[in-house]
Amino acid sequence: MLSPASILHVFTPSCPICATALTNAVVFILLDKEVKTLSYEAYIPMAEKTVQALITEARQKWDDLIHVAIVHKIGDCPVGETSVVIAVSSAHRKQGLEAVHWLIDELKVKVPIWKKEVYVHGGPDGVDGGEVWKANNAMP
Repeated sequence: MLSPASILHVFTPSCPICATALTNAVVFILLDKEVKTLSYEAYIPMAEKTVQALITEARQKWDDLIHVAIVHKIGDCPVGETSVVIAVSSAHRKQGLEAVHWLIDELKVKVPIWKKEVYVHGGPDGVDGGEVWKANNAMP
């Protein structure tokens, strides 16, 4: 299971005092449809390269970032489980929060990750257990 603790352990006590983490858990309802699970797929080599480029760009925008970590779950992610964790440590809280906000927005637009929404019932085709694939940046 993906959790902030699985990333934050690399942020040692000697780091500056500001550590900011964002977690994104799978929601129960999307567009009035009860969700059973989301399933994520990615083109891993391109996704890793793109995430690294986002981290590099964030470090250029906010020069006081110390550690930056991004982990996105691939595979099935049931309702309530975390699908993405972004953690940043910085000398100043404001820059850390801005960086996390920017990173999640850019990740959803630029990283080649696709999600399949699997519904409990009433899928897009009206069949119980319906499902639909979406680009990660497709908003519900």
